Order: sequence, then structure tokens, then C-alpha cells
Amino acid sequence: MSQPLFPLPGAQQLTRRSFVLGSASFAAASLLSTYARGAVATAPKFSAYPFALGIASGDPLPDGVVLWTRLAPKPLEVGGGMSPESVEVSWQIADDEAMTRIVQSGKVAATADWGHSVHVEVNGLRPDRWYWYQFKVGTEVSPKGRTRTAPPADSAPDRLRFAFASCQHYEAGYYPAYAHMVKEDLDLIVHLGDYIYEGPAHVDGKGKSANTPRRHGTTEARSLDEYRLRYALYKTDRSLQAAHEMAPWIVTWDDHEVTNNYAGDHSGSKPQPRAEFLRRRAAAYQAYFEHMPLRRSALPHGPDMLLYRGLSYGRLANFHVLDTRQYRTPQPQGDGNKPPSPVLMDPKGTLMGDRQRDWLFTGLERSPATWNVLAQQIMVARVDKTRGPEVTYSMDQWPGYEFERRRLLRHLHDKQIRNPVVLTGDIHTNWANELIADFDQLDSKVVATEFVGTSISSGGNGNAAAKTDELYAENPFVKFFNAERGYVRCEITPKTWRTDYRTVEYVDKPEAPLHTRASFVVESGRPQLQRA
Repeated sequence: MSQPLFPLPGAQQLTRRSFVLGSASFAAASLLSTYARGAVATAPKFSAYPFALGIASGDPLPDGVVLWTRLAPKPLEVGGGMSPESVEVSWQIADDEAMTRIVQSGKVAATADWGHSVHVEVNGLRPDRWYWYQFKVGTEVSPKGRTRTAPPADSAPDRLRFAFASCQHYEAGYYPAYAHMVKEDLDLIVHLGDYIYEGPAHVDGKGKSANTPRRHGTTEARSLDEYRLRYALYKTDRSLQAAHEMAPWIVTWDDHEVTNNYAGDHSGSKPQPRAEFLRRRAAAYQAYFEHMPLRRSALPHGPDMLLYRGLSYGRLANFHVLDTRQYRTPQPQGDGNKPPSPVLMDPKGTLMGDRQRDWLFTGLERSPATWNVLAQQIMVARVDKTRGPEVTYSMDQWPGYEFERRRLLRHLHDKQIRNPVVLTGDIHTNWANELIADFDQLDSKVVATEFVGTSISSGGNGNAAAKTDELYAENPFVKFFNAERGYVRCEITPKTWRTDYRTVEYVDKPEAPLHTRASFVVESGRPQLQRA
């Protein structure tokens, strides 16, 4: 055990081995070894509390986690109120909430080149247990966070409880869903994208500020400083900070972390020259990395960033985390809902790209887990979006890339992938879908389950009374639809998967009542949805 860097009574002495393990884990990362230039301030003075953006942990492994913070005493100013010099940040992690039993500690340099963000990869922890952590810089101490390591790879856990969420537009409303989420008994939180929205402040038809619950009053984010400011604004929300403090997160992005409906090196709904857009994408990717609890393997290189990855929870669950934005080809018929067309069956059309698809298919085939979870952004089910005899599908979702969508479902079927479950965000509504082998034969075999989560706040208050009769009639594989705001809670055991759709009544106020609008159970070996 190590002595606390932030002295607490009853602590034991620092050992050389724990110091080396703690300090060396991040020293190898390029953020410290390459970008820490010149002197490092060890006793800085701040104009305000430097941990205004909170703390976080993520990507849990059996022997470690990532710890994150970013120094920003004036978070809504360019530079965050920090000088250009590098700053020494101390960290510690304990196996008790009072933090009297420090198991590791160390020091890292927060540099201006990376927004004075800190990413500590802690290794050498014990599997399947809770830990508590803090940071210190100068005389300032961060809030205390709780995190958890994954079970051993060959273990058979009895249970995993997690929640997933997406789409948290700051202007559209507050985050009462997170305020409720922190009261849940969760091991993990999964975020499926649209952590920020890049657009300008909302205005009415006369160009005046729109009457939204919250306002940010800034222009559209395009540069690194502008993306940093947008993340900083979102991260000042106390409910979001509390959700990061209570459990480790697994994160992936969707489109608004860069710009609406972008596809690969194409700028989406707001055309830009390719070179200009790639510069923007590089700025957006760097800001994303700076604000997420990600490992150095995700360190961006210009407009490229490796985000897809696998994380296991023993032999109970494998999370296959996807990136359906960076490698995709442009939407084949433009954006929006369009009728079927032969172009949708173009084999060159892709959401994942060849390398990611091969990685996913190989990982699914080799997975020893009872449940194989695809944590990704956009709906896989081919939902008819038009009432009556006309048929249209969303071009920005998997049906817009029908060849690859069918290829994925065929792989799940032909390779008999064990219990595939797709987690989806993006569309600000709740859905529970059975993924069938052939959507042209609506009575074909169910090969997987898809749970689509609504938004945290995007779209405003939502609607608890959305009409669904015709939707269900035209899409019989859809078993639930709901247009409120909230999150989805899941509990996995070796025999069953239970999903609860947790919704809040409104988001135009910081607090709102919570409801469970529907619950479903999937039995291992039977992908059909059963109402609980």
C-alpha cells in the first residue's frame, strides 16, 4: 500500500514498487513523454477551482482502468484559464471509499498541447472490485470518483448491471436522466454518441436567441478551441459529472462530435472541401480524446483515431464497440428517408470499413462470452418510416447500407454467434426490435435483439403518448416504441438479459419524475423479446 498523496489518517507507507507501477503506467504514453515540453510546474496557483470539469474513469480491464480529468479553472474561456506551461498532476487510487488504503499513486504532466487533460492508465489492480480515486494539483484536490475493474477473462460472473445513453443536447434541456442514473446499482455506463452538439446557438425565425431551456450563445464549433469550449460547457453540468464519478464508462461517438451526418471524409449535411473538413475532423477528434476516459491506443493522429475496440466482462459478456462514422462511405441517396433502390446493395457501400468489419466478425466468431454486445450508434432494424403502402428507410442508418446490413445479419445467423445483442442510440426514441434474418420475409427467423435508447435531452421534452398502432402493424419486428427522454438499464446473467426503459417526464427543468415504461427479457439461446 502507498501513502496518500492527499494525507488521510491511518495510511500506510509508500513502497518503491507501487510508486514505479503507478508512475510508469502513464509515463510511457506519448501525452507525457512527447508533449511535455520545458519545465513542469509543481506548485501552480489557480484563479479558480481547476477541476471544474470533473473526473471520470473508463475502459475497465481485469487489471486496470483509465482515470481522466482536465484542468480548467475558467472552463468557458479559450485555454480554460490555464497558462501554456505544463502542470504536474498527482493521482491516487484506493480500495476503500475513505481512501485510507492507497494501492497505487503517481504523477503525470498535463500539457497545453492536449488541453491540460490527464489520462492515467492504471495497471496492476485486482479484478472485479470497486476502487476510489482522486487527483491533486498544487493545493487543490479533485472530487472523489468510484470505478471498477472487470472480472478475470476466464471467470463466470453471476451478473452485470449497466445503463446506456446517448444524445445530450445542452440547449434542448437539462439532464434529469443522469440524476436518476446515479442512484442505480450499476457496474458500468455505456455512452453511444452525440456527447456534444457542434451547432451554433438556436435562433428563432427572426434570428434572435430561441427560447430553449439552456443557451450557450456561441457559434458552430469548427476549430480545436471551439470544440474544447463546447465539451467544457457540457461537462460543467453537475448531473453529468456525477454519472462519471459513480462508475467507469465505455464511450463511442456518433456524428455530432464532428458535424451532423458526416461520413468518413465527407462533411455530411454542411458541405466542405475535403481538405478543410479533414482539418476540422482532426480538431474534433483531438477534443474528443481530451475529454473522454480513453486509453493511449485511441490517441488521434491528425484526422484518424482508432476508437473501435473490444472489452470483456469475464465469460458473461463481450462488448464490441463500433465506430460507424470514421470509415463509412457517403449516404447512397443523400440524407433522409428514401424508398428502396438498387444502389443500397452496392458492395462498396460500408458503415464499418473492411478492417473494422473483419475485426468484428473475427471477434464474434472467437468470443467465448454468453452475450455478445454490439455497442454502436445507428439502428440496424429496417424500419419502414412512411405510413401506408409507400416504403422508405433512413439513409443515415444501417438500411442505407443494405448490403453490409444483410452481411452482418447473415454472419450472425450462419456463424451461430452466441446471443448477439445490439445497443443503439442516435434517434432520440426508444425501440425494442427483433432482428430477423430477412426483412423481406417478415416471418423469418430472429437472429439477434436490438435495444435502441432514447436521448438524454435531445429533442426536448418528448412525448409519452406517441401513436404506435400503424408503426407496429407495418413493422411487426418492432415490439416497443416510446418518444420520451431517459436511458436504458440492463441486467445480464448467464441465463437472461433484462432491459428496462427508464424515462423522465420532461427535461426543461433540472429535476423530473422517473418511470419504467417497458421491460423485456431475452433468454440465452432465444433472441425473441418477452415482456417482463
